[in-house]
Amino acid sequence: MVAPARVLITRSAADLLATLQGRHGPLMFHQSGGCCDGSSPMCYPVGDFIVGDRDVLLAVLDVGADGVPVWISGPQFEAWQHTQLIIDVVVGRGSGFSLEAPEGKRFLSRGRVFTEAENAELAAAPPVTGAQYATGTRPVQGGTLIVEHVEEACPLPGR
Repeated sequence: MVAPARVLITRSAADLLATLQGRHGPLMFHQSGGCCDGSSPMCYPVGDFIVGDRDVLLAVLDVGADGVPVWISGPQFEAWQHTQLIIDVVVGRGSGFSLEAPEGKRFLSRGRVFTEAENAELAAAPPVTGAQYATGTRPVQGGTLIVEHVEEACPLPGR
């Protein structure tokens, strides 16, 4: 049994990510812990952000040939481990160093709390840390991680 995805991405965010890959090559996300632009998914060329041994790999998004890893710091993961992140894109400029800023758009994390059953499945499939990733360990994933609209994974209040 494959545990539920810790991260999903909307189609519009995946399309922007593919455009950025065409310009910058392989990319990665690191879920910001609150500096510069709040808690936002920051998009960098692979290698421009150094992943720490305690960082946690939430998923590898199935965008582009190599996919796009999504990382979060270990302490932030401890606080957010019961939440599925949905990476979306909105009009506006963030104040961080993320690659989408010149496009007049910004990536945004939305969240959905996992059910008790999903949390039980996730407990049986611990995430991969930066130290494990460096030795070749990769997460087990199944199916696409792209949703057409954010409401499919995370209903918005008032809609």
